Amino acid sequence: MHTTTITGSQRWRRSRAPLPHGHWPARNFRAVTTSPSAVLFDLDGTLVDTIGLILGSMTHAFAGRERAPTDAWWLSQLGRPLPFMLGAWAEDDADAAHLIARYREHQGAEHDNLIRAYPDALEVVHELHARGHALGVVTSKGVRMATKALDWAGMTRYMSVIVGLESTLVHKPDPAPVRFALDALKADAAHAWMIGDSPFDLQAGRGAGTRTCGALWGPFDRATLEGERPDALAHGMRDLLEIVA
Repeated sequence: MHTTTITGSQRWRRSRAPLPHGHWPARNFRAVTTSPSAVLFDLDGTLVDTIGLILGSMTHAFAGRERAPTDAWWLSQLGRPLPFMLGAWAEDDADAAHLIARYREHQGAEHDNLIRAYPDALEVVHELHARGHALGVVTSKGVRMATKALDWAGMTRYMSVIVGLESTLVHKPDPAPVRFALDALKADAAHAWMIGDSPFDLQAGRGAGTRTCGALWGPFDRATLEGERPDALAHGMRDLLEIVA
C-alpha cells in the first residue's frame, strides 16, 4: 500500500486540499491512502464532557477525610480505572470498596445533571458512521455507566463495540482493551485509529499498533499529549473528519 511521509516542515494534503485550521499532524505523520477500518474513541474527556461529574464524584467520595486527592491529581490520572485511582488513597481494600461505593453513589445520582456534550461530537460520530467506519469505545469506565453516557449523548447506536472496565483483565495504558475492540470489530490495527484526550489512551493505541490522535479539548494540555508522539492532534471534533478520512 502506498504511503506518503509528511515531516514537521510539510503540510498534509488530501486530494490537494489545504490542511484545515486546528489540525496539527505530529512529526513524521504517515498519511495513508485508504480509509481506516475502525475508529476507536475514549469516552470521558473525548466523546462526552464528564469532568464536572468526575470531580464532583471524587469530592463526594472523600468528603470529611483529611487525606484526599486534589482536583489536579485526579485529572492527571483521568483514563485510568477508578479502583486504581481510589486505591491510591485508600487505607485498605475495605476502605477502597467504601470509596468506590461513595463515588458511584454521586456518579449515578448526578449523571444526567452534570454531563455535557462537546461541540459537534454527535454530528461527527454520525458522519464517520455514515462513511462506513466501524466505530467503538474503549474506556476504563464500567460498560453500564459508559453505555449510560453514550445513551445520553445519542451515540450508542453508532458503536459496534463498547470495551469497559470488566471487558479485560488489564486496562489502559496497557494495549489489551484496544486489542479487544479490534478483535471484536475484526479490524486491522494498522488501518485503525485510537482517539483520546489522555496519554494513557495514546499509549494503549500505540501499543496495540493503531494510529493515534490526541484530543486537545480534554483536560490534558498539548505538551502532555505531544509527549506521546501521536500521529495527529485535533483541536475539535470536526478535525477528525479530515484526520481519519
